[in-house]
Amino acid sequence: MKKSISAENLSNWSKAYAKSPAMQLAALALSKTSLSSVAYDSNRANAMHPVFSLEVPTLEVTNQKSSGRCWLFAAANVLREKIAKELNLESFELSQSYLAFWDKFERSNYFLEAMLELSDLPVNDRTVAFVLQTGVHDGGQWDMFANIVQKYGVVPKDVYDETYQSSNTREMNHALNRALKAAAVKLRALKRGGASAEEISAVKEKALCAVYGFLCACYGVPPESFDFEYVDKDKEYHIEKGLTPVAFAEKYVADIIRESVSVIHAPTQDKPYHKTYTIRQLGNVIGGREVKHLNLTMEEMKAAIIRQLEAGKIVWFGSDVGHFGERDSGIWDDQLFHLGLVTGLDLAISKEDALDYGLAAMNHAMCLTGVTLSDGKPTKWKIENSWGDKSGKKGYYICSDSWFDEYVFQAAIEREYLGDLAALYDQEPIALDPWDPMGTLAE
Repeated sequence: MKKSISAENLSNWSKAYAKSPAMQLAALALSKTSLSSVAYDSNRANAMHPVFSLEVPTLEVTNQKSSGRCWLFAAANVLREKIAKELNLESFELSQSYLAFWDKFERSNYFLEAMLELSDLPVNDRTVAFVLQTGVHDGGQWDMFANIVQKYGVVPKDVYDETYQSSNTREMNHALNRALKAAAVKLRALKRGGASAEEISAVKEKALCAVYGFLCACYGVPPESFDFEYVDKDKEYHIEKGLTPVAFAEKYVADIIRESVSVIHAPTQDKPYHKTYTIRQLGNVIGGREVKHLNLTMEEMKAAIIRQLEAGKIVWFGSDVGHFGERDSGIWDDQLFHLGLVTGLDLAISKEDALDYGLAAMNHAMCLTGVTLSDGKPTKWKIENSWGDKSGKKGYYICSDSWFDEYVFQAAIEREYLGDLAALYDQEPIALDPWDPMGTLAE
């Protein structure tokens, strides 16, 4: 039987609050100041020096602006470092807009195909409802990035630059999802009504034609070929004429795309370590590679990341940045805010329970570019973000190793740095529900 809150309960709790000096002090502080500011530990912040024992030199930070394209920015930053190093470039950036255009177009097709596949189920079925709620938006995962590069290639940013819509995606996404849901209504009705495959295909192709035109209006028409012009650090001019985006990717970055795989740290009972996992109804390119994760212990994941950094290569990773962060100073540290002391609340929860109870999940992708090791163990990590250079240390951040343990969930690692664990990735993956936390998209 459910138990209600009684008048006696309220009286006792009110007296306890009135007798608590700590809560009276908290009331005074919180009446004019934010909770995070009251709980902020400046001594801890001062101890987080942005100096690292192992650091990979990198280019200037990028800026995703008012969009959820962090996964594309971080992944493109991994690729650009290889290109810049090979060509001796002082600055260089790949076009995130080009990648976002094709991701949105392919994901529109993926969404409509899912609606057809699930047409026998009602719209309040949990899977159908989840797909409809997710729709097509800015977020993504490493394997989805790889799909776009493998099918459409990449281009330098000066070949296909930003537009207002690419940097401010809210209204564009709203219009796109409205159109896709309107098309889904028609397609599901046709499928349930026994329409022929040709009729259904015609309606779907008409919808995709309109989507393509809309995306061209928002982003510009993506180039079929381009001339790659650049001046290197020695001030020498170079030009490669008539490259296609696919040929450019194949020449400069195909090895990273082929060799990098997603590893996760998910310490939950339903995901034993050293198994691989995929997520139903998650992807972008029909016929492309599936989203696939190898679950490792945190020690194994860190060791692989450090090996890749030692080889001079930065690492794409996914984390939950909504916890214990200070944006101005560029710090993520689970010991930076004494929230329990200020609030009187019991806030302790394990990483396993945080995943199972919906408290934490991967929601932002960045790049690891350095680490400090003490007796071979990491103590803090350097992070390249994509929020511009006005926060953190010119856009670079730092996280404590204890924060890393709790809030880092995913990394893209080249197979050679996984050592003997690499063979485990080739297992047939276990399929997880679409709403599993390992299927969340970085924005």
